[in-house]
Amino acid sequence: MTAHMALDTSKIAIRGSTQDHLEIEDITDNLLLLKDGSVALVIQVAAVNFGLLSDQEQDAIIYAYAGFLNSLNFPIQIVIRSKRKDITSYVARLDKAEQAQINPLLKNQIARYREFISKIVKDNNVLDKKFYILVPFSSLELGAGAGVKLLTKQKGLPLPKEVILDRAKTALKPKAEHVLRQLASLGLKAKQLTTSELVEVFFEIYNPNVDKSSMTNVGSYTTPIVSKI
Repeated sequence: MTAHMALDTSKIAIRGSTQDHLEIEDITDNLLLLKDGSVALVIQVAAVNFGLLSDQEQDAIIYAYAGFLNSLNFPIQIVIRSKRKDITSYVARLDKAEQAQINPLLKNQIARYREFISKIVKDNNVLDKKFYILVPFSSLELGAGAGVKLLTKQKGLPLPKEVILDRAKTALKPKAEHVLRQLASLGLKAKQLTTSELVEVFFEIYNPNVDKSSMTNVGSYTTPIVSKI
């Protein structure tokens, strides 16, 4: 006779969390704090349509970009984020404008334009691209004590959060100013992302199918970056 044992899974506590598997420890003071004690600030850069520039303007930007790279004495990371363009709200506004229009000619033009936009998105993979530059502060810059904790793979931050952030701010501020100044010389608009903007970016990355309107209290960072499944 074979005995069968039933396992009541309802009484098993699930202690793990998706949050535990993220590299991010916290997002505060306009900075990303990672679990190993390293920190990064994120600069968002506006794009320029290089193909529409004249040959002289293109050469000027290329030489200026080379000068920007050669001026760096610290590492940076350039990130290009692409996602499919969602024009649902835009098409809805066109529908509303079409219904409100009393001029038959303009009403017809709006309808044709709406159909044209919808067809472009349907037939082509229209992408929204955003460009970021990350300026890092390595946890190794925290000193020997922090380095020993990292090498021994002890859990938790190598130093108190306030200490890490204070040292990171001191090291990152002149670097950020240099990057922003060099980008301005290229004719590119750039800005450092704030805490709420960083939370929004990572919320979208980890929850691509979740509407941003579901986010609440972003300023105080009470919404998890990864929503529960």
